[in-house]
Amino acid sequence: MNRVFAITNQKGGVGKTTTCVNLAASLDATKKRTLLVDLDPQGNATMGSGVQKNELEVSIYDVITDQADINEAIVKSQAGYDVLPANGDLTAAEVELLSLDNREQKLRNALSVVKNQYEYILIDCPPSLNMLTVNALAACDGVIIPMQCEYYALEGLSALISTVKQIQEFINPKLYIEGILRTMYDPRNSLTNDVSSQLSEHFGERLYRTCIPRNVRLAEAPSYGLPVLAYDRQSKGAIAYLALAGEMLRRHASSEASAQAS
Repeated sequence: MNRVFAITNQKGGVGKTTTCVNLAASLDATKKRTLLVDLDPQGNATMGSGVQKNELEVSIYDVITDQADINEAIVKSQAGYDVLPANGDLTAAEVELLSLDNREQKLRNALSVVKNQYEYILIDCPPSLNMLTVNALAACDGVIIPMQCEYYALEGLSALISTVKQIQEFINPKLYIEGILRTMYDPRNSLTNDVSSQLSEHFGERLYRTCIPRNVRLAEAPSYGLPVLAYDRQSKGAIAYLALAGEMLRRHASSEASAQAS
């Protein structure tokens, strides 16, 4: 069974790209065929996967504006998973999409061509609600929300959940929240623990048990064009993202078993 997840949060600096790159690498390490889709014009997930964004001949921009086939754009990362890369060209897509028919479904339609080749497709979204993010939410099955355990993050979370409900109502009725991931986690901080308790109370099983700690190796890895698993496999960051992948896979195996039983 293949699954498509958008990794998103309208608040910047919460670890969306870090999560997308390292979760893709961790799923690939468990022998799951994985595609990372970079839908952010900054192209950080592309660079963090060891792909030079300024040397691309074909990118996701060409795919969603119907100028190229998706198979022409997909490249292999240094860590093994596939990447649909992005660069600054994607900024122009924001304006161009507005004049196209069925503009909310461009990414969904593109991914339908290759969806059966992968078990997991992860979409790295820009840190804002724009037409690119709407395309991601229209194309995915579920949303993974990375967030820091701080007061302002809770406000941003409520706004994002409202957005998800709107997309459910008008564009993608099957959309759901796959999970909420606590990033840059420091259990010594009392506010972290307070916010964590509130998240557990409100979201229950949708809150991943795995927390991603603050970790120097995790911060260093992108400058080498590598996920932390390839940069320092023994680091706390690498271990945490492997644990997250394991938790996701157990969840999905359990839900599939339940579906078959019923």
